[in-house]
Amino acid sequence: MSGGRQFFVGGNFKMNGNTESLSVIAERLNTSDLDGTVEVVLAPPAPYLALLNSKLAAKENVNVSAQNVHEAEKGAFTGEISCSMALDCGARYAILGHSERRHVFGESNQQIGKKTKSVLAAGLVVIACIGEKAEDRKSGNTMNVCVEQLTAFKENISDWSKVVIAYEPVWAIGTGEVATPEIAQETHSQIRSWLSENVGSDVAASTRIIYGGSVNGKNCKDLSVQPDIDGFLVGGASLKPEFVDIINCTRK
Repeated sequence: MSGGRQFFVGGNFKMNGNTESLSVIAERLNTSDLDGTVEVVLAPPAPYLALLNSKLAAKENVNVSAQNVHEAEKGAFTGEISCSMALDCGARYAILGHSERRHVFGESNQQIGKKTKSVLAAGLVVIACIGEKAEDRKSGNTMNVCVEQLTAFKENISDWSKVVIAYEPVWAIGTGEVATPEIAQETHSQIRSWLSENVGSDVAASTRIIYGGSVNGKNCKDLSVQPDIDGFLVGGASLKPEFVDIINCTRK
């Protein structure tokens, strides 16, 4: 992590939790000594955005995020939520392009690009997810895949200060198989170089690139000291007490 970029720890709860369990998580965070220099963002299921936002209101460095939004402001889109609905529930961020949205629900780069434009126009910050499958990694196509996904985001981004890039190799998400610090750093460095060449050196230097993929309390420290890893998007471990350890992993 570079000293010029604020460390970011996101917790993606996915389709997990209820009023009782999420209240326990909120209480744990409220009563823990969290590193105040770290930006913490929690993404609960949509029905609990307002609940979690309310329970964490006293924590200035903790905010909530939508896990997904629709690109339209309103309409006949059963089961979807709009950016304005997410904002109304207290969200300040939206996760876009997560591998589960891409590979389970079939979202295309084009659709994710449209969502990106809507999210930024609404005043939310984009957590832009990219990452390759195992076969892409094995065939040497990691950056080809990442660049294709990055390009779809780039074409719809008007303000890069409102973007956090999350590199999440699909083969490491929820599998227990984490990229080594060296592998993660190599890809993060390549992503930053792409930003420098295709967007600008200032954007490359200031944009946070976070890692996701089986991050836990045991491996977070080794990952966090890499110069181009600016934080994490945590899955299962964000529901557990060790999430506090991940938040505090850079504390001296």
